[in-house]
Amino acid sequence: MNATKIIAADADATGPEGQNDVESMLKSMRVAAPADAPVEGQRCGLIAIVGKPNVGKSTLMNALVGQKISITSRKAQTTRHRITGIHSQGATQFVFVDTPGFQTRHNNALNRSLNKTVLGAVGDVDLILFVVEAGMFNQADAKVLALLSKDIPTLLVANKLDQVTRRSDIAPWLQEMQQRHTFAEFVPMSAKNAKDIERMLGICEKYLPEQAWWYAEDELTDRSEKFLASETVREKLFRLTGDELPYTSTVVIDKFEEEPPARKGQKRLLRIAATIVVERDTHKAMVIGDKGERIKRIGMETRVELEKALDCKVFIEMWVKVRSGWADDEARVRSFGYQ
Repeated sequence: MNATKIIAADADATGPEGQNDVESMLKSMRVAAPADAPVEGQRCGLIAIVGKPNVGKSTLMNALVGQKISITSRKAQTTRHRITGIHSQGATQFVFVDTPGFQTRHNNALNRSLNKTVLGAVGDVDLILFVVEAGMFNQADAKVLALLSKDIPTLLVANKLDQVTRRSDIAPWLQEMQQRHTFAEFVPMSAKNAKDIERMLGICEKYLPEQAWWYAEDELTDRSEKFLASETVREKLFRLTGDELPYTSTVVIDKFEEEPPARKGQKRLLRIAATIVVERDTHKAMVIGDKGERIKRIGMETRVELEKALDCKVFIEMWVKVRSGWADDEARVRSFGYQ
């Protein structure tokens, strides 16, 4: 059995059914943690969040940062970029990196770009959070796990614990997972549980090196407001079209201009022009909707969220264009901002 420290979820997050079985198993597997190094000033380090699509990576990222940084939706492949979220607490600065879900189903230019982003993110970090759904592990999870270096401490984050109906099944599942990889710790949790998030920050802290912070205390991400605008449009697009619209749709910001307040006490104004790119005329019709109602709603929800997040006034215009086969075109994939 691997020497792995297990971190049990809070009782209120785990529920009564099977609780005793899980707790007794965790106690039997628990290994004493090494004493923390003495704190000599600040800690700071990179923490990669990885996993297959739709396991809750972006939700976890936003919860750990304490503010929405990475967009979320039920559609697989919502996250397409390496997104950095920063959380400064006490003497420690956590620099989280949210990655796209590793793609195994479609070998097009877009997915090759996304997988390259994942590989780049896990190679040079201080800690990896490998996110899976509690009680589940399939071939897609295994392919992501195979990418992880055995030289970088990795936590198994058993997310969505609140959705597990038979908690007694978690104990044997944890024992099975322990044989798959030398995880530094196992963390059954729910990203929606505030106590679990606080506990996770405490666990991550001791893996970060003692060094000066990389960012100012009030910084939350290294991404620009223009990038946030593009991602927000794409989130509303996916949320309001559901499974009707293929995942290959994307958003390009054509104009992003800032106007200072006209007089004291007023907020600055952002003028944004965005193009939603789809692959077929039928997809264009889906996005526009009956009498343009759907694209109007996408624009309205984008404006409201950006005004709240950026503390400004927003004027946004949107168009829909058809670019057939763009996800299979390496040059066009790069031109749309995918590395």
